[in-house]
Amino acid sequence: MRVTITSAVRIPVVLLFLAVAAFVLVPLESLILAQNPRVNESAVAVVHIGVFSLFHPQEFTVRAPAGSTLVLHAGDERIVLETSSGVDSARVRFSDAGVVVTVGTRVVQASKLIVSGRKNEPVDFLLGVPQKITRRYHGTLEIKLSGGNLIAIVAMDREIAVASIVAAESTPDTPPEALKAQAVAARSYLVASRGRHREFDFCDTTHCQFLREPAPPASAAASAAAATRGLVLAYDSHPFASMYTRSCSGHTRTPAELGLSTAGYPYYSVECAHCRAHPARWSSRISSQDAAALHSSDESSRLNIDRRLGWSVVLSNDFVAKQVGDQFILEGTGEGHGIGLCQSGAKAMAEAGADFRQILLHYYPNTEIVRRPGASPVAPRP
Repeated sequence: MRVTITSAVRIPVVLLFLAVAAFVLVPLESLILAQNPRVNESAVAVVHIGVFSLFHPQEFTVRAPAGSTLVLHAGDERIVLETSSGVDSARVRFSDAGVVVTVGTRVVQASKLIVSGRKNEPVDFLLGVPQKITRRYHGTLEIKLSGGNLIAIVAMDREIAVASIVAAESTPDTPPEALKAQAVAARSYLVASRGRHREFDFCDTTHCQFLREPAPPASAAASAAAATRGLVLAYDSHPFASMYTRSCSGHTRTPAELGLSTAGYPYYSVECAHCRAHPARWSSRISSQDAAALHSSDESSRLNIDRRLGWSVVLSNDFVAKQVGDQFILEGTGEGHGIGLCQSGAKAMAEAGADFRQILLHYYPNTEIVRRPGASPVAPRP
């Protein structure tokens, strides 16, 4: 019996700067505004996020929570939803000609549906895929056809998105300084990586960043976003889409190691003392056919396997594969691609007394923290 073993390639660790650095705060979005004079700052600060696309929805429900008034714009029709009127929900279905909106006995067909407040302002609303999932959002909503499905696009303030991402990407016991580091990384990604999808900026899955409901204003995630409002990571005076991972196996990787692009920031392989001492271990079984398509240090092949078999099958690129009969047993360490901020390591650094600046400098060497113009403390949502 032939035994095949693959493992991650180690590369030399670059010199680390663990001391607190003097971070230069320089204007960021002035660069964007200078290149696009017709784009005002409020427009730049809104992100468009496609939600629930994994369900390939044919139908949505839209409901007004208590205290909210929703206005549905379907073609020339205008429909108001609010709990006080007794009409607080709508059904939105796919049809070959567009969306079909049903509110009580009223049925309207249009090319798309827009949901907002009375003055077209952002508003709290509940969006659901029947019998599968319902979430609360704050923003405006667009529902339209895409291929053979409906797509739902939520336009929301970037800071609300940051707080939501921090809450979704972190564990409840994550220290405040690690949450702040996560907030800066999440915001940097939103600023520098717009337009990842054809019809919206980002999705709500780990393909972009995991996003749930808005974080409550008094939550730790919202506090982390507020404390770092407007701060993003920059390399060579330009923001970059900062990547992060759940656990790095003891050292972070570079995109080049995994066959990925290094545009924007080259990244560096840095030591992670916590994950080296406490590696996240995993094991799984795959068929010989799947093993033949899985290549060490190849993120694309790992993701292709996980998309078909499940996201817990090949958790990282640091593994050993042993053939047993017509199957392969994978034994590995780490979770995720291993690039950039290590969330497990950041948590340990914060518990040991590091602040978010030290954490970010450790995992993103040779970078700056920059502030966009006009950033101010977060105003609480009503």
